[in-house]
Amino acid sequence: MSELRVEEEDAMDGGAWLLVLSSVFLCNLLKILLPSCSSIISRFLQKDAEQESQMRCEIQNMKQELSTISMMDEFARYARLERKINKNTDKLKTHGSLYHGYDCFDCMEQNIRITQACGSADRSSSVKTRTAQLAKIKWVINIVFYILQAALMISLIWKYYSKPVTVLQSKWLAPLERLVAFPTGVAGGVGITCWLVVCNKVVAIMLHPFS
Repeated sequence: MSELRVEEEDAMDGGAWLLVLSSVFLCNLLKILLPSCSSIISRFLQKDAEQESQMRCEIQNMKQELSTISMMDEFARYARLERKINKNTDKLKTHGSLYHGYDCFDCMEQNIRITQACGSADRSSSVKTRTAQLAKIKWVINIVFYILQAALMISLIWKYYSKPVTVLQSKWLAPLERLVAFPTGVAGGVGITCWLVVCNKVVAIMLHPFS
């Protein structure tokens, strides 16, 4: 009965080595694609902030135009432009409330600087600000990725700490049988730490031409 139970457990964990290998392959593949993914996500997050900045510039320009119009002499034009300013201002408030969550990336600071740049010839500060914001977003994405990767590796080590990911004939592993089996101590077993090292090396060689 005990032998049958052992065979069932071995059958259930028969794909452990493949699970670890697949996890390592996926992590390394995502690491290669991470710069491209970060750029796409950064552009997506910055798109709405740039729209808000453009709306602020338009409102500022209309206010400047309004200040040059005489209310007494050109009342119709003055009223029409004032209504347009109020309409765009309400739209800006709605837009700002919808994307208020982007404040974590200091988008409001970017909007202020870009708005100031609209009325002056100094555009370099807005470009530098945008570059800094994109770099900050990419940094956050990288940190999140490495945290998730570390959590995955720790969970795999925890799961297979006391049992091997696969079992081979002891003579194949001599004289490094104990080292390969660490930390399980199972004769002929391949421990999770050794298998992670092997998987990382193999996957790195496979993906090297694409990195």
